[in-house]
Amino acid sequence: MTYVTTALIGTALLTNPALADSYRLTMGSSHPTVVPWVGVLSEHVVAETNARLEAMGSEDRVEWDESYGGALFDFQNTLEGVQDGLADAGWVGSGLWEEAKMPLETVTYYAPFVTNDQEALMRVMNGLHAEGTPMAAAWEAENLVFLGASGVDTYHLLTDFPVETLADLEGKKILAPGPSGNWMAAVGAVPVNGALPTYYNSIQTGVADGVISIISGTYPNRIHEVAPYVTMIGLGAQYTGGFAVNKDSWDGLSEDVQSVLRELGAEYATLHAQQVQNRYDAALDAMRADPAVTVTELPAAERQKWIDALPDLAGEWAARHPDGEAVLTALMDGIRAEGITPGRDWDR
Repeated sequence: MTYVTTALIGTALLTNPALADSYRLTMGSSHPTVVPWVGVLSEHVVAETNARLEAMGSEDRVEWDESYGGALFDFQNTLEGVQDGLADAGWVGSGLWEEAKMPLETVTYYAPFVTNDQEALMRVMNGLHAEGTPMAAAWEAENLVFLGASGVDTYHLLTDFPVETLADLEGKKILAPGPSGNWMAAVGAVPVNGALPTYYNSIQTGVADGVISIISGTYPNRIHEVAPYVTMIGLGAQYTGGFAVNKDSWDGLSEDVQSVLRELGAEYATLHAQQVQNRYDAALDAMRADPAVTVTELPAAERQKWIDALPDLAGEWAARHPDGEAVLTALMDGIRAEGITPGRDWDR
């Protein structure tokens, strides 16, 4: 049996990979497998690859090496880690940390209040990355092949004060890193930069009065202990990046292996979205059952005021980037094709 090792250096490929029936690949990530967008890579993609190859009658096989939790690269270098071949495949946080290199990947963060349905959003984002699209081309330009979208649940407010109207947010310091700062500034709050591991201490010490974030992330980090007022806003699920393969490694794979990985990539997007939703539901139930936590919903009229107060974030974003308008239109068309009525039609 002939082995092809594509990890670490993209040049270590068989000159004629069609003669090989086994490939040794490394799956890597900056995050541990306890987070859904990494766990599903191990539990489904790695676990199912050879079973799918066998089921289709292929003699090809993949021998996976797995390295998660930042052993190969950290969260700030997910793109470079797979791009440079430190791992042949893995999760790339393009929608979170790569705005300079891959600006099209940030589209959902500039289009809030579109949908809370993460599973539907993942289907749409997979479509936006279909072969030949501007978003797929952006990955290929970084020596990557995109296979499946990742995302997070809808954003809500956790504060150390009650929120009944938007006026309650005026002048309050709210942790809202990156593009999410625009969401808070529109209603008179003061955006404060930060990251999930720092939120607890920032609120506890008065650096911030609260956070706009995801329940599936804030609950395990106990943010509700220092910000016990949970206000359901539904700013929308977000796209964060996805499962990708180093293009040099990809080009060295047989058509059978490529076909199976594309199939598993599409399933990855759905399965991890379902896991995120399950964790979101469980966390929300737990907080509602906690007598120290107050969970309320922002009145519909106030939520509409928030939507109306936002500047044309998506239109301004689209104007800044080549293909931005086409990507924004495709996103909104895809959402409506799912039968969803967006809170705001950012393309109109």
